[in-house]
Amino acid sequence: MSVSDEVLAALRELATPTLANAIDVVGAGGVMAPEIQGVGPGLRCVGRAITVRETTGPFGSFPVSDFRVGDFLDIAGPGDVIVVANGGAPVSTWGGMASYAATVRGIEGLIVDGGVRDREEILEFGFPVFSRHVVPTPGKTRLKVEAIGEPVVAGGVHVAPGDVIVADGSGVVVLPAAEAAEIARLATGYAADDARAMMELKAGLSFRDALKKFAKI
Repeated sequence: MSVSDEVLAALRELATPTLANAIDVVGAGGVMAPEIQGVGPGLRCVGRAITVRETTGPFGSFPVSDFRVGDFLDIAGPGDVIVVANGGAPVSTWGGMASYAATVRGIEGLIVDGGVRDREEILEFGFPVFSRHVVPTPGKTRLKVEAIGEPVVAGGVHVAPGDVIVADGSGVVVLPAAEAAEIARLATGYAADDARAMMELKAGLSFRDALKKFAKI
């Protein structure tokens, strides 16, 4: 199933910790490994997953044609987040020029269970990139794209094409497409509780009592 633009719009207003609370209640989706973080502060992306699976070997293991970054860039577009599963290898699958090309196409962001490079260029272009490693090591002849558009495991979480990815300064969460609307609904309620709790704390409510009154703050 395809997640609607309305659900995506709701998710754009929600932080990953709030969504993680809802993921626990629904019992679907997950939080990627904490090592997968934004390459700089203030980055955030929300979108439908375009999935890529890679394998890695020593320099010279594969022909340059197996690198195929252009292939999955061409598939992705507005509303999409590219998710690359490379088993956490510290080899770059993405850099500055790919980030520039992605901004031109309106792609929402990139999640890599592996490595990227050109941190300064990525930040200059303002493209949201989240990865396990930032390294200089080039991927050409070290990386092979095994599959595009198939289910993958990234950061310890199963990701299917079309699942929703939300990433911010706290980390990366995965919302299965079938449960995304319910997770968004619950998390929107939790966010409203946070706002009410802050108002009551300002009015004199103790934090201990706030924790009792608002279970998910």
